[in-house]
Amino acid sequence: MDFGVIIIILSLVGLIAFAYRGFSVIMMAPIMALLAATLSGFHIMPSYTELFMGKAVTYIKSFFPIFMLGAIFGKVMEDTGLARSIARAIITGLGKEPHKAVLSIVIAASVLTYGGVSLFVVVFAVYPFAAALFKEADYPKRLVPAIIALGAFTATMDCLPGTPQIQNIIPTAYFGTNLYAAPLAGLIGAAIIYVGGGFYLTHCLKAAIANGEGYGNHTLNEPEDKPGAQLVSWQLACIPLLAVLVVNFAITELVVWQPTLLEPFQQMKGVPLVAAQVKNVASIWSLIIALVVGIFMALIIGRGEIKSVNTLTKILNAGAIGSLLAIMNTASEVGYGNVIAQLPGFQHVAHALINIHIGGTPLVSEAISVTALAGITGSASGGMAIALELMSKDWVTWAASIGMGPEILHRVASMASGGLDTLPHNGAVITLLAVCGLTHRNSYKNIFVITLLKTFAVFVIILIYSLTGLH
Repeated sequence: MDFGVIIIILSLVGLIAFAYRGFSVIMMAPIMALLAATLSGFHIMPSYTELFMGKAVTYIKSFFPIFMLGAIFGKVMEDTGLARSIARAIITGLGKEPHKAVLSIVIAASVLTYGGVSLFVVVFAVYPFAAALFKEADYPKRLVPAIIALGAFTATMDCLPGTPQIQNIIPTAYFGTNLYAAPLAGLIGAAIIYVGGGFYLTHCLKAAIANGEGYGNHTLNEPEDKPGAQLVSWQLACIPLLAVLVVNFAITELVVWQPTLLEPFQQMKGVPLVAAQVKNVASIWSLIIALVVGIFMALIIGRGEIKSVNTLTKILNAGAIGSLLAIMNTASEVGYGNVIAQLPGFQHVAHALINIHIGGTPLVSEAISVTALAGITGSASGGMAIALELMSKDWVTWAASIGMGPEILHRVASMASGGLDTLPHNGAVITLLAVCGLTHRNSYKNIFVITLLKTFAVFVIILIYSLTGLH
């Protein structure tokens, strides 16, 4: 094996190991990148300030508005009780039978994420009601994390057309597509994941009940939800979610941004990082507007929980500040990927990945590259951003040469990012288990099955496209 490839592998293993042990990616990504660069003969300081920071800053410029507004929207939905109202209505309304218990939690998590609420906020909103339902029915609590993951971390994150989650937004900047790219492929993928995941988790629950397993003796973060607590009606609570979806769809489909809009900014001196074409930023503009509308709607409907200007300030500040960690984690991973991409050894890696010609299209190459990097980094958005930054131009060129449009490239990249991303060191998995008061030993096995199912669904979509051209 080439020494340059060994350097890259050691760097990646180091990043995984430190991330798994809880070290911040913001700190460890540049350290591991610069270690690899130094061993490859690059000077450490320009490698950091020009290679690493250059791409990290570009990523922040492109996606920080979405991270910030999405985090604020989620925080407003959480602190005004709107998210809890929706979750409670669904979970308590469907009943306690095993299949209904699984279905209600999946629906609650899916509705919130598809409406634009952050995955992390959804975990906090849904968990109290899910745990209370399982405790009352004496079902094993260890299954709750996997059921929440099926609802929040799968189809509504990257499959369903129009989902406003970042995993569906990132490809638009590389392929010039919109959030509704390849809708049939997304819907088929979502059906595979929901049906397969729902069947598996219901089977696990029924098997546990048949074996006499109950809720278990748990003391960490037990639910304190009070069924009689006064919350805004779920019908009103859904309005901000619908506003985000409807406004984003309306702008995407009805508003035609003039191609000349960017020209004055491109001609200005000293203005860096201006997008080359309007189509590369149109989807981001649409979602910015939609999230702003959603935030205002949530504030108006949930105003009863906002007792003072100080309360409003705390909610908005908490959302804005909370977005910084998420954007910096992902930007650091993008910076890491840019350093690795410039190393001599990466040419061998890229050559191997781009020459995966299974099916005669770039889709298998793209899916393997994206899901592998998502698994390595423990981040769907981070792994996808690295892969697209490094190889999207090659995939687009290859696709164009065989008459393939960019829409299916978008959907496969998005879905593949949500494949192996949920390995044990993934931040969302760690947060989910912590909120549920459980450990990897208790609950990760079932989450991993959902992870495998998500990965399987991507390749089914590729097979269907190869056979029928449907997307």
